[in-house]
Amino acid sequence: MISIDLNKKTLNESKLELDDRLRAVDRIGAEKVIRTSLSLYSPSVVAEHIISTALEDLGFAWEKGEASLSQIFMAGRIAEDLVEHLYPITPISESLKTRVAIATLDDFHLLGKRIVLSVLRASGFCVLDYGRQTVPDLAARVVADGIEILLVSTLMLRAALRVLALREAIELQGHRIKIIVGGAPFRFDPRLAEEVGADAMGLTASDAIHILTDLGVARV
Repeated sequence: MISIDLNKKTLNESKLELDDRLRAVDRIGAEKVIRTSLSLYSPSVVAEHIISTALEDLGFAWEKGEASLSQIFMAGRIAEDLVEHLYPITPISESLKTRVAIATLDDFHLLGKRIVLSVLRASGFCVLDYGRQTVPDLAARVVADGIEILLVSTLMLRAALRVLALREAIELQGHRIKIIVGGAPFRFDPRLAEEVGADAMGLTASDAIHILTDLGVARV
């Protein structure tokens, strides 16, 4: 049996290797890293602790000027394709009366949202997928659909800071909502969630399950 310390080391090594492959826009090499990782870990561990963290590191590198926008864009597309194989899309009818939705705010990287949504639906939660949204569009849609709980995923800090404007835009329309945030900026600074007016923060996709359960959201 692999020890806990070795597990952590192996996860980090796999993440660093995937990071290198994504920076090089090497889809075949990235797929090889993931195939090897899946022989050691479950799909959820591979998605959250290898693919997602590698892409987040690239996001931080871009903010520091150490990676180009084209690298980030292509890496995101490759990462999303990898996750697609781990979590096949489970369609859900938008006509269903649900009070929970998820969106990526002002950000072109949908990987984090994709992972959280797949885990929640696999766990029996009915969650509407709003995709990528701007603050005005998301606020309007939340009010129109009567959403009571909104999960917001961000990769870049500037997008995370927009959550406060989102809450204000929603509440200006007389709509009350609970906002759950997640993504790299919130892991980097745990105080950020409170600063932008979020009601809860999830560090992993599995955290979202516990948060919705604690909020009394029923499973299908």
